Formats: sequence, structure tokens, C-alpha cells
Amino acid sequence: MTDQAPARKARPRPKRGEGQWALGYLEPLNKNEQSKKDDNPLNVEARIRGIYSKRGFDSIDPADLRGRFRWMGLYTQRAEGFDGGKTATLPEEELDARYFMMRVRSDGVILDPHALRALGSVSVDFARGTADITDRCNIQYHWIEIEDVPEIWERLGAAGLTTLEACGDSPRPFLGSPVAGVAKDEIIDGTEALAEIKRRFIGNPDFSNFPRKFKTALTGHPSHDVAPEANDVSFVGTVHPEHGPGFDLWVGGGLSTNPHLAVKLGVWIPLDEVADAWEGVASIFRDYGYRRLRSRARLKFLVADWGVEKFREVLEKEYLKRELVNNPSPQPPVAQGDHIGVHEQKDGNFYIGAAPVVGRINGQTLLDLADVVEKHGAAGARLTAYQKLVVLGVPPQAVDAFVTDLAAIGLDAKPSNWRRNTMACTGIEFCKLAIVDTKERARQLVGSLEQRFPDLDTPITVNVNGCPNSCARTQVADIGLKGQLVLDDDGNQVEGFQVHLGGALGLETNFGRKLRAHKVTSVGLDDYITNVVHAYLIEREDGERFATWVARADDTVLRGESDPRTELAGV
Repeated sequence: MTDQAPARKARPRPKRGEGQWALGYLEPLNKNEQSKKDDNPLNVEARIRGIYSKRGFDSIDPADLRGRFRWMGLYTQRAEGFDGGKTATLPEEELDARYFMMRVRSDGVILDPHALRALGSVSVDFARGTADITDRCNIQYHWIEIEDVPEIWERLGAAGLTTLEACGDSPRPFLGSPVAGVAKDEIIDGTEALAEIKRRFIGNPDFSNFPRKFKTALTGHPSHDVAPEANDVSFVGTVHPEHGPGFDLWVGGGLSTNPHLAVKLGVWIPLDEVADAWEGVASIFRDYGYRRLRSRARLKFLVADWGVEKFREVLEKEYLKRELVNNPSPQPPVAQGDHIGVHEQKDGNFYIGAAPVVGRINGQTLLDLADVVEKHGAAGARLTAYQKLVVLGVPPQAVDAFVTDLAAIGLDAKPSNWRRNTMACTGIEFCKLAIVDTKERARQLVGSLEQRFPDLDTPITVNVNGCPNSCARTQVADIGLKGQLVLDDDGNQVEGFQVHLGGALGLETNFGRKLRAHKVTSVGLDDYITNVVHAYLIEREDGERFATWVARADDTVLRGESDPRTELAGV
């Protein structure tokens, strides 16, 4: 009998690197990283000005067209004639139109009449009148031709505006409180900090190559009016018992297909150190962020893997070179503020928040708004994180006339719940990622619900998204609608939505509840929401918010398959 050789132990498979620069993984691990290594995307501006705008669309290098152009705020828009079934099946180049979507940053600045006219004239002259207010405080155009881009940049630049790094793996446009510096109840005005971040880091080659997008929010208002839980880095107003007003630091928020809420560090950062803290967080993302897989290349995944303690330790020791001051995170508001309506400022003037329908305006509206602002001697407008705008510095004697003039140009300072609380992303009309129509469908939905619930006495938010990427923050709405193709009663594939119910930011921060195998057709959407809202109004307790009711409601009720009023009547 021979001795048997000992069994070999299986060697552990080496863990694959995630492309983290700080750990020595400097070689590109995918085509996006290779493209950025081949040429800093900021360099594409010169080619747009000197070559592409002169030679036309066909002269554009594909690596610029579908990559580096994004750093200039440009995406090719969806070609006409392709339905939602083509979105995930056709190569990107087949979905490209010969026109561009363009985003213009606002970054918390006040848009004075000059800036409003620049935005409006670009829309009228170059974008077929399009101009949407996005939930990242951008103005978004469509139908832009490459030949016109230099002239557009000149007009915007003369008004202090830019499209630089409005898209791409870069510091995306900042969300700032629309009432910074004027609100009576503001904790601290962060305007200077946002301006300093922009001055130091936008267009800076050291911060133009992140693993993916990097979203910033800052507010000193107690209503947390910039959706701080859903951003990569957020600075949120707080008060230290000894040092006074400052900012807490929240990191790692983001939605899309793998949603994470931002982690609160529980610190106090003074106004003049906010830009340094931003630099530290951005540098961690640049150096330690995951670059191998685009699906894991957001800061939220690094924060989730590290935990808040390690993240803070690396931030303090490797980047800030000092410890942050501990301070309890501020209490969340019951609901985040949108500043719609008329409000007195701390200087005796007023600010007025007004709502277009799902952020959709046009160039003429912007031109008219400039005239209204100038006519009444107001300071200008800021855009909000909810696809709305707020006009600041309205003299007391002009308030009533100002509200009337806003209404005359399609901006309502006294909107219905549905107009006030419904958002929608770009959708299949222009977006190559979208599966369903959103803007027009949401506009129709608002009109229908205004007729069915004209006097709703409690806010209910509706966020409509054309794909899983959650640009309209689907998961944190009372009623979140994620576009997809569904089967109707006859087995036909039609536009529809997966429903998320009971999502919220603020005091009851929560991702919406999904019902197993539950989908709603676009055609049936109005009736579905009507049935669910009626059920809520019948079953709610005194003062109970929609999201709270959803958490305890029965699945059969939330499926909204019948009108609860008929059941109560015994019909």
C-alpha cells in the first residue's frame, strides 16, 4: 500500500484591483479610463472652437463625440424615430442625432437680467426655444448644432455663465440654497464657499478626471433645500455651541440603480474651510475611487466599503492634515424646502418661488422673466433642486404685481400641489438612455390630477424618470415612477412604470417601497395614482403624511387596482 500524497490546498484567487490610483493601479482598465488618459478632456474645447465648429459634425472624433464633449456640457441627443425598445439594443452611435443637448451651470449664483437674457437668447436663436430647468439647477438646451457652440459660449461667458464640466467624470454643477444670503431663518450663507470651490477647481486639470461624476450640494438653510442626502458631497448648515454657525459634512450619497444615502460625519467646518474640505473629499474620490467597473465608480461604493470612520481618518490624515471638529449633525426638517410662494427677506424685500410644469420652460419665458425682474427692480433669479426658480430682492410694494406678471409668463407662485410637487427627467424625447416619455406624460398627469384633486390639503410628490438612472430622484418621492416597457391587458409591450411608494428626504428619509411584480402602464397611470391617493385620504390618521401611511398600508391597497370609494359605497 502506497502513501497518498497530501491534498493540495486551493490557492486563494488574487483579488482584482479596482483601478484605485492611490494603490498603484494607474493603467486604464476600461475604454473610458483609456480615453481620459489619452487626452485630458478639458483639451477638447480647443478642438471644438478651432476644428469641429468649422468643419461640422462629420469631422468630430468619436472619442471626443461620445466622451470628452461631456466635459464641455455636451451630449449627443437621441435621434428621432427610435422607441424605448431600441434603447438597450442598438449601439450608441445609432442612437446619436446630429444635435446636442447642452447644460449650463448656475452653481448657486443669482441670474440677473443680463444672465437671463443670455440664457433666453441662446434658447431662441440656437435651441429651437428649448430650455429646461433641471433638478441640478442647470438650464438644459436641445437641438444645439456644433457650428453654433463657440457663439453660444461667447454669449454665456459675457454673462458670467459656463457649460464647463456640466457633464462628464468631473465636478458636476453645484446645488446651492436658492435663498442663500436673504432668508430670515438661514443658519449661514454659503455663497462664498461655493464660489471659492468653483474658482479653484472647475477647469482645474487636477480635478478633471474622477472615476465618474461627482455631485456637490451646499446649504445653510434649515430646510435642507438641496437634497443633501443624494449627493456625493454635501455641506449642511449647523451650529456649534462654541464656534457658532458652520457646516456638517455628508458624503457618499447617490441614487440610480444602487441607491445610497449620504453618510453624516458629524463635524463642524467653518465657512472659510469648506473649499479645503471639498478638495479633500474630491481627492479621495480621485485617488481611491473605483475605476475598473463603471457600475461601481461612484463615491458611494467606496464610502460603503470603508465606513465613515475610515473615510474620516483618511480625509484628516492624508488630505487635510488636521482633525475636524466634532459636532452633532443637524436635525432634519420634516420636509425639504422648495421656497415656492412669497416670503419676506431679512432685509425687508421679498423672495418669490415660482413653478413651471416639471421644469419645462422656453427661451421666451427667460427673456420675459428678465423684463419682469428689471421692471420691478428685483435682484434676479436662482434655480432650485426641484426644477423651480426663486426670484430674490422683490421690493414690498411690487410683490402683488410681480406675482401677477410671473403668472402671465407661465410661472406660478401659487401652484397646485401637483404642479408644485411633480418632477420629470428629460425622457425619451431627447435622452439616449430613456425608455419612456416623461416630460409630456408628466405634464398631462399634472393637469389630470389638478382636476381630480383640486384642493388636496397635504403635499404629495411625484417624480417621473425615463430609465433606472434616477435623474429625477425616483426613490425618494412619495410616488416615484421608473420608466420601463410593460405588458398591457392584451399582452402588448407598451410604455409604463415601476412604482416606488413612500420615499422621502428629511425627517422620514427613506427609499420608496416597491411592490412585487407590480407595474403600471403609462395609459393607466392617472387612474392608478387617483386610486392610491383616494385610499390614503380615506385611511390616513390626523396629520399623517403620505410616506408614513404607505409604510403601514396593505399591498392590495397600494396596487391601486380599484377605486376605494366604490368599495366603501358597497358598489
